[in-house]
Amino acid sequence: MFLIMRLIQRKEVWLPTIQGWLFILVFTLTLILFVANHIHSFLAPNFPIKADVLVVEGWMEDYAIKSAMQEFKRGGYQKLITTGTLLEQGHYLSQYKTTAEVSAATLIALGFPPDQLVAVPAPNVVRNRTAASAVALREWISQSNLKIKSMNLCSSDVHARRSWLMFKQALAPKIQVGVISIDSDSYNPKQWWIYSAGVRSIISETIAYLYARFVSWNA
Repeated sequence: MFLIMRLIQRKEVWLPTIQGWLFILVFTLTLILFVANHIHSFLAPNFPIKADVLVVEGWMEDYAIKSAMQEFKRGGYQKLITTGTLLEQGHYLSQYKTTAEVSAATLIALGFPPDQLVAVPAPNVVRNRTAASAVALREWISQSNLKIKSMNLCSSDVHARRSWLMFKQALAPKIQVGVISIDSDSYNPKQWWIYSAGVRSIISETIAYLYARFVSWNA
């Protein structure tokens, strides 16, 4: 009996009351609903500014490229610049080796004037592709004759917040960067949780953004 008393001890434990558990449940449900209703708009921001050029991430799908073309027509931009890295598949067979070149060719095929279009490919990288594109754009601007003081970044859906962070890190404060997010055509952003594509996009981009924001901006 003495040995048992040496091995254990009695402690007072505080536990929620019924009202306490009810409060925790209501608070948790409220938090879940708030996140569900606001996470998409946070990850897919729209904060365009009066800009000199429109920068388009070249990896976007064709419907998004068409939307970017429409934005250029109504935005009064000097140039449209496409960015992107090496094609993940098919670059050995294609005359276009990067997503920057593919999206530029797509725009021309859609009737975009070539003299208002510039493709700025980034070096081949295994990871940090968005950051590599932002740095490549910064280097191109520094060597070009264009006087660029502001730009709008056109990105796809919930990837926009992370891309905006990357480009601002690379270009600000010398160049102001606005952002335009183009909604995905794979799901309804107002009810993303009922679509598998929406759930996958929200989860993966939330993790990626938090990593880029708090661990490494080069993500």
